[in-house]
Amino acid sequence: MNQSNLCPRFEKAITILSQRWTGLIIYQLLSGPQRFRAIESSLPISGRVLSERLKDLEQHGIVKRDVYPETPVRIEYSLTEKGLALEPVLKKVEAWSQEWLDVEEPS
Repeated sequence: MNQSNLCPRFEKAITILSQRWTGLIIYQLLSGPQRFRAIESSLPISGRVLSERLKDLEQHGIVKRDVYPETPVRIEYSLTEKGLALEPVLKKVEAWSQEWLDVEEPS
């Protein structure tokens, strides 16, 4: 089996961020805490996939889930300090995309 020449931490970071929808979910949460339905309605993603991604991000310490004991129960998702540290990275990707990528018109 071939060993990667990449830094293992860099490789792990890319593996986490390259999961489909993960970067967009993090980007969406940069604007502040949001409820599940708000995130779901802002992205073209199924509830099942969003739930899986949020659980993964929570396990990695990037997203936190806050449950408020109200009636009905309110659950909000927000970025942790670790998640907020991704803001400059995502903003640089956004700037790069604005300069270098064209959005293809749907056919």
